[in-house]
Amino acid sequence: MYDVLVIGGGAAGFYGAIHVAQNCPNAKVALLERGKEVLTKVKVSGGGRCNVTHAEFDPRQLTKNYPRGEKELLGPFHGHASGDVVAFFEERGISLKIEPDGRMFPKTDSSQTIIDCFLKEADRLGVEVIKKASVMALAHKQGPTPHWEVQTHEKCFTSTHVLVATGSNPKIWDILKGLGHTVVPPVPSLFTFNINDERIANLPGLSAHAEISIVPHEGPSVKTKKDREGEELTAEGPVLITHWGLSGPAVLKLSAWGAISLNKWGYHFKVRINWAPEYHHQGLLELLGDIKKVERKTISRTKVVDLPKRLWTHLVLAAGISKDTTWPEATKTELQTLADQVTNCLFQVNGKSTFKEEFVTAGGVDLKEVNFKDFGSKLLPNLFFAGEVLNIDAITGGFNFQNAWTGAYLAAQGITAQRQTQEPS
Repeated sequence: MYDVLVIGGGAAGFYGAIHVAQNCPNAKVALLERGKEVLTKVKVSGGGRCNVTHAEFDPRQLTKNYPRGEKELLGPFHGHASGDVVAFFEERGISLKIEPDGRMFPKTDSSQTIIDCFLKEADRLGVEVIKKASVMALAHKQGPTPHWEVQTHEKCFTSTHVLVATGSNPKIWDILKGLGHTVVPPVPSLFTFNINDERIANLPGLSAHAEISIVPHEGPSVKTKKDREGEELTAEGPVLITHWGLSGPAVLKLSAWGAISLNKWGYHFKVRINWAPEYHHQGLLELLGDIKKVERKTISRTKVVDLPKRLWTHLVLAAGISKDTTWPEATKTELQTLADQVTNCLFQVNGKSTFKEEFVTAGGVDLKEVNFKDFGSKLLPNLFFAGEVLNIDAITGGFNFQNAWTGAYLAAQGITAQRQTQEPS
């Protein structure tokens, strides 16, 4: 009989197991991992550097990065947030650094630093790590000593408390549904847009700071806080041109906020890009008119806004302006079309590609069935959740890990409090 079984050997699982073992030195704690290795997602996060968290230390501002879970995470972030995570690692000799965009990484720039920390702490605190232990069934047993039975391929484990930290695992979601929990059907959340368009063909690797919007679609609307009044869902930031279409932080942010509706649309929709977000159409048109009065060079060779030169050339050609056309030769219609291509550039999206480094889903255990003071189940005793098993997801930038750390920490506190109450005096 274990005191605490943690199901899932990822970020949330280890963080939770370590805090339980730290809080309850005499507790028998085990972590069950279905695979041959633990912390595999931590290993690949941030290109192998591990984007541990984000340098946003205001709980309310931090919640604004969660398309699902914003309201529910406000209280938890007051209890354990980015600053607490930084302290956790610094207490164990690991310093984090802040990048210009706010992402935080270990100073070593290696995810192995985080993995080694967790493995060392689990070993020091006596947490038993059991690999190749795929959970097949979960059942709560009443009696003189109520407990959980956790059935794997090899054996049946028993424990008074269970923390489920399995991420996006359909098998575990099915088990939880069988126990009475509601599971919001999962759909991809962070993904890139597949676009076949001559304007961005042969430009992979180019990046521009742009504003990108999802054009309102006939049928189901994009259900987010940002477009309740029918406004386009919009993000601003780096947009990266790839071999298959568009990626980059702004695109990934859009994919997260629009995850549910984009799935309903079968990932066929239009996006609108302003490649020069400091201008609107009329403002840029006036600038082009002013340049026409004084410039004598060809338009294709005179980049007038801050974007890659090759992209500018492609947009000029898309406006119907030949590469040899000079500014004095440009017609009013051509300049209007060019302003449109720069500030109101429409693309048809046909499909998506998984952003493998930060694979995330929207969906999971319904948040109405979770007590966010301790991440415990409202339906079943001594059952707790942490991480992506819940219907919580975030944009890219360390926010999904922060949700894992926060949930695991508060679940550990809840388990600790219950054990203290339930143990005989």
